[in-house]
Amino acid sequence: MTDFSKGAAWMRGDIVPIEQATIGVTDWGVTHSDVTYDVVPVWNGGFFRLSDYLERFMASMAAARMDTGMTPATIKAALHDMVARAGLRHAYVAMVAARGTPVIPGSRDPRDCANHFYAWCVPYIHVVRPEQADDGVAVRLSDTTHRIPPTSVDPLIKNYHWGDFTAGLFEAKDAGFETVLLPDHTGHVTEGPGFNVFALTGNRIVTPRDGVLHGITRKTVIEMARAEGHDVSEEPLSATALLKADEVFLSTSGGGVIPVARLNDRHVSNGAAGPVARKLRARYFELLDDPAYRTDIRFEAPS
Repeated sequence: MTDFSKGAAWMRGDIVPIEQATIGVTDWGVTHSDVTYDVVPVWNGGFFRLSDYLERFMASMAAARMDTGMTPATIKAALHDMVARAGLRHAYVAMVAARGTPVIPGSRDPRDCANHFYAWCVPYIHVVRPEQADDGVAVRLSDTTHRIPPTSVDPLIKNYHWGDFTAGLFEAKDAGFETVLLPDHTGHVTEGPGFNVFALTGNRIVTPRDGVLHGITRKTVIEMARAEGHDVSEEPLSATALLKADEVFLSTSGGGVIPVARLNDRHVSNGAAGPVARKLRARYFELLDDPAYRTDIRFEAPS
């Protein structure tokens, strides 16, 4: 019996254990990080907001000038079949479009590449360990590493260009922080590796508008916060405003809402998860099971 306990991949129409998935070493997805992708969570046997993730993925492919020959319906079917085969009821599910290899050997023209789609899933990944997220995480706002400017790499197109994030993570980890937030070159806050950020002052919540991926979890948090009566604004967020906020929290498909307890040398919310962040975190996990947002997976019966 094939072991899918570590995850599965959909490659060229076949579903294989994750450790058997391969991509060519000359693929521009490898040599140039010429990839766009998206990640949808599976929780308790159902995709969360799958249509929203698919819509963003299709928009990213169009913006990146990629055509894999896959429609939203065929991608949805591939993801469903892959997760069902793996039997993962809580999963991190990636859909990927790669530039491919030039059909004319040696060509440097991206129009000569054969774009292709693949997907993979693994057991659910938490960007921050759940016990840390419950208590509030320590975050380093970098003063040495800056986010790649959107005029160079558009953050609205989810991508593998993580040179800035990786440098920031080394900086944060070496200083004893769990993760990092990067400013842009004007000093405004952008995002971190795999998450957006929110700053609460009084009843007003601000999240950066520019230089960031407009995450689906970010969208969910904005909707939840407005439903709770908060004034939510998408606008530039200065480092000073972030450091003075009453509460700070993160949003990610890998764990939902994550309260911040320490930001650089400042203890936020008295060094604990703030009440608003805790409430939004609990509400997010309720929504994961809400039929209005779920696409249930029909798992294969054990053989």
